[in-house]
Amino acid sequence: MVEKLKIEPNKFSAKKEIMRISWGPQHPMSGQFRLLIDTDGENVFGLIPDIGFTHRGIEKILENRLYFQGVVPVERMVMADCANVGLGYVLAVEELLGVEAPRRAQFIRSILCEVSRINSHLYAYGLMAEGGGGYPAVFLWTVADREFWLELAEMLTGARWSYSFFVPGGVRNDLPKGFKEKALRVCDYFEKRLDVYRDVWTVNEVFVMRCKGVGVLSGDDAVRLGACGPSLRGSGVAFDVRRDEPYAAYGDVDFKVCTMPEGDSYARFVVRWLEMKESVRIIRQCVEEIPDGPIRVRVPNRVPKGEACGRVETGRGEMVFHVVSEGGLRPYRVKIISPTLRNLYVFSQLPKLGKVLFADVPIILYSFDPWYLDSDR
Repeated sequence: MVEKLKIEPNKFSAKKEIMRISWGPQHPMSGQFRLLIDTDGENVFGLIPDIGFTHRGIEKILENRLYFQGVVPVERMVMADCANVGLGYVLAVEELLGVEAPRRAQFIRSILCEVSRINSHLYAYGLMAEGGGGYPAVFLWTVADREFWLELAEMLTGARWSYSFFVPGGVRNDLPKGFKEKALRVCDYFEKRLDVYRDVWTVNEVFVMRCKGVGVLSGDDAVRLGACGPSLRGSGVAFDVRRDEPYAAYGDVDFKVCTMPEGDSYARFVVRWLEMKESVRIIRQCVEEIPDGPIRVRVPNRVPKGEACGRVETGRGEMVFHVVSEGGLRPYRVKIISPTLRNLYVFSQLPKLGKVLFADVPIILYSFDPWYLDSDR
């Protein structure tokens, strides 16, 4: 679809007549999505994300599910990172119940969350490599390397995807026999693979030239517009919920909040590569230092009246679950603030902040790592 629009000249172009091009609706990454692009053929004047093609009413569904049943539909929002997403909901329910998971369960939660974060970042890394105009083999590498992490998750939870492993009060199962040894072997292997990724693609001259200085977002603008996750830290803002408001076992382990100061597409890409190294570091600490003890505490079926927030750092950034209870077995209202929705708004504002070329739109979009199903919650 192409429309002719009238627009006032700006500092990037003197032309008054531009076209609105409809990119989609299609499945460019994860979920149906359409992007409206206002362009004169070279310069981009407007980026309008058109979401809602995969809306499933997750928030409404949760009102008709028992609190314990709610974990299943919640995880469907981001299947590549379902552990982090599911934990946000569980933390809100635990706050309403006034319970806290045992310390051993907190370490197990952090292990699975970091496995999930690596899976998510590998997916983003491979797509960014393809969006950069070459090396489809990099995406195939990331798919192959994700298998080791999915096998580790299956060993722990019984499922490769959609674990439903976190429950209010703890986790469903303890670490199985041999899990520590296998986790450490996977960590050893993956650290070497990250070095290969760096040598082949992260510092590849063509890719660096393609991404450097493209889609620049300053730290001040990132904060003002509400960016989160690697999209925020790629602009030099060192904010991470895991460190600043610790949950699970993150207050007991040592890790860095990875940032890059440039704020361009390349910086957002590199932050994810750095974060995978930190995730390996966190997993090592958790499996080696996990304390003994129970993995779950008993909780009542009925949740008292009140409201609570669960706040977690997913692979794409901060996700918040606001759960309101009127007392009983089901929530009265659940409101979810998703990172993709926030980052898509930031993405839409980039033509107002600097020059955006039509050919750069895919690389900029992939650098924000959107997952359209969580914005269509």
